[in-house]
Amino acid sequence: MRKLIKLGTRKSLLALTQSTMIKKLIENQHPGVTVELVKIVTKGDKILDVPLAKVGGKGLFVKEIEEAMLRGEIDMAVHSMKDVPAELPAELVMGVVPKREDPRDAFIANQYKSVHDLPMGAKVGTSSLRRRSQLAHLRPDLVIEDLRGNLDTRLRKLDEGLYDAIILAAAGLNRLGLAERATAFFSPAEMLPAVAQGALGIELRRDDQELLDGLAFLDDSPTSVAVAVERSFLHRLEGGCQVPLGCFAELLDQQVSATGLVASVDGKEIIRKTVSGAPERAVELGRELAEGLLGMGGQAILAEVYGRSLS
Repeated sequence: MRKLIKLGTRKSLLALTQSTMIKKLIENQHPGVTVELVKIVTKGDKILDVPLAKVGGKGLFVKEIEEAMLRGEIDMAVHSMKDVPAELPAELVMGVVPKREDPRDAFIANQYKSVHDLPMGAKVGTSSLRRRSQLAHLRPDLVIEDLRGNLDTRLRKLDEGLYDAIILAAAGLNRLGLAERATAFFSPAEMLPAVAQGALGIELRRDDQELLDGLAFLDDSPTSVAVAVERSFLHRLEGGCQVPLGCFAELLDQQVSATGLVASVDGKEIIRKTVSGAPERAVELGRELAEGLLGMGGQAILAEVYGRSLS
């Protein structure tokens, strides 16, 4: 292994925490190696007053980091996989997927124990169309408003009384040592997680075999299989932040079980399907799940969002 590795990261507290965690693991595994964090501001970090769906979706948080990698300014990046677009630049690869954190969505409120305890007309904050649609399906009486900003900013807005409750990824709370802020958790049956929620991905140049080999110890096979299914599902549906999509796969007894969802933004129409199969068929299973949902009515929902039918 080279003695210096430059790791590109966003400046948010969560991104820095995740990157620092990986930095320590690498330095412990390879004594004599130094991992330097290179802070990069992405477009998604600059535009905080507009819903993600209106300003470009997932690529907002990775494009500038990928460009720095392609220029050779950094060697690798640690991403929250749910922020990564379905397609990567040809020269880059998501080479390592560490063990997944809690994939669930967390309900956070200061006065209410669960989403079912909220009074009629309560104001709930979320930046995700996927959460919005499923929440509207669960509780059509709620007022759901956009909530942008870093995780600590969102919690502060709740504490200032701007919302009665907010929804965040449990993984982010856990990684920041804020697990106690979660009032309750949504089961996947209530709210299907985002594709690869709770998983990290380490991206690097495809031709950097030395670094890929040196990082192999971080890869978690069950998580890699689950993420492969979910991202294949996302790729087939050309998904981003513009449409409510959810998918969650897990490896149980050497079989993969995966549930996918396509929903209308207002939550009035939600289509779910579950498939299972051998882990060797991960990518195929993701496509199969997506095709099944398209055939069940997902095609019409997506056509309305995209303005065209998926081929």
